[in-house]
Amino acid sequence: MNVVILAAGMGKRMQSALPKVLHPLAGKPLLSHVIDTARGLAPSKLCVIYGHGGAAVPEMVARQNNGLFAVIDTALQEPQLGTGHAVMQALPQLDDAAPTLILYGDVPLTTLASLQRLVDAAGQDKLAILTVEQANPFGLGRIIREGGNIVRIVEEKDASDTERAIREINSGIMVAPTQHLKRWLSTLENKNAQGEYYLTDIVARAVADGVPVVSAQPSAEWEVAGVNSKVQLAELERRHQLNIANALLEQGVTLMDPARIDVRGELVCGRDVTIDVGCVFEGRVELADGVTVGAHSVLVNAKVAEGANIKPFCHIEEAVVGAKSQIGPYARLRPGTELAEDVHIGNFVEIKNSQVAAHSKANHLAYVGDATVGSRVNIGAGTITCNYDGANKFRTVIEDDAFIGSDSQLIAPVRVGAGATLGAGTTLSKDAPAGQLTISRSKQMTIEGWKRPVKVRK
Repeated sequence: MNVVILAAGMGKRMQSALPKVLHPLAGKPLLSHVIDTARGLAPSKLCVIYGHGGAAVPEMVARQNNGLFAVIDTALQEPQLGTGHAVMQALPQLDDAAPTLILYGDVPLTTLASLQRLVDAAGQDKLAILTVEQANPFGLGRIIREGGNIVRIVEEKDASDTERAIREINSGIMVAPTQHLKRWLSTLENKNAQGEYYLTDIVARAVADGVPVVSAQPSAEWEVAGVNSKVQLAELERRHQLNIANALLEQGVTLMDPARIDVRGELVCGRDVTIDVGCVFEGRVELADGVTVGAHSVLVNAKVAEGANIKPFCHIEEAVVGAKSQIGPYARLRPGTELAEDVHIGNFVEIKNSQVAAHSKANHLAYVGDATVGSRVNIGAGTITCNYDGANKFRTVIEDDAFIGSDSQLIAPVRVGAGATLGAGTTLSKDAPAGQLTISRSKQMTIEGWKRPVKVRK
């Protein structure tokens, strides 16, 4: 099968310098959604027609090319003279022996199942159109039938009052036999209100040639909704997120409010997972059995093991959280963080590129960066690992059963031995021996007779 994706439009109503098809929906460009769905049909040829936006669209397409799928080709439409003219730009790259599916880069939510129905209806020798009944079809091309058979499509601006009353509309998505498609496109004219070459005019050509024109319908009206403005983009974002939420609910995930979740990638959940309101998941996030994610947390490319509790307002990025761990509220786990079982990371604690072994805790107001922390370690409030000298990063090692007193600074590279204790307020610049108390603080003094200054009256 050939697939042609039309993505050349400017999108003036988006009020943006970014090409319309590159605006993100659920964290990835509209065009990427269409490409990913099209690849589900395993096409032998896939071509994206671009126009506005210069090299931005081809550059995005190049990033999506990989060895697992057919390489995506691009073709420039310049100037933009309508949908029929756009498809003409792809013709040299199409396989005549396979049918051609035409999609739109700003229609991101069409499902693979609906496209498969359309492809099945078309077979090898029919023109198949994805149509849908709409209560308010204003601005859309109407399907004209005679005796139940599709005979042509008329655009809103060219339609009569009777034709405008028709509610069945053309989504623009269609499948055509490629050899016929090439011939039909060569006969198109632009004698219409827009002065453009309409792809829809091939329907009349098919009827004249005796090629059957059939239709298929999507499972829902939103599958054929396009994006022409930020308002429409926001509407489709919420529709897409609700679809994801419903799928999660069907899997047994508890969502405190299905209308307040954002998945911008892939969210994989085990059994008895609970997600509170306002959470954002980006990249690939895995939540194992019994995980709870508190309100307004953000997880990016993270793994959370069974029974862990992520309290509200946490930010976890490219990190691993061990089983039965307690995180937050207001904690930040940065890339490279790996927490073992039953680790407690409390409020306003930041962990970066560090490994923390089982049963250790940093319950409040600490920074642990570039560190290896053993088991059963207690890191007191206000503790920081001083891992950066202004040019290079160095590592701190805290061995099992160490106790780090509050407001301590560990100047890397440094090691705290097993069972060692650092007194509160210690600045550690040399290794602390195992099992010993290490203290670094100035002598406490009381100045007899000292009086606090008072403000001098002017």
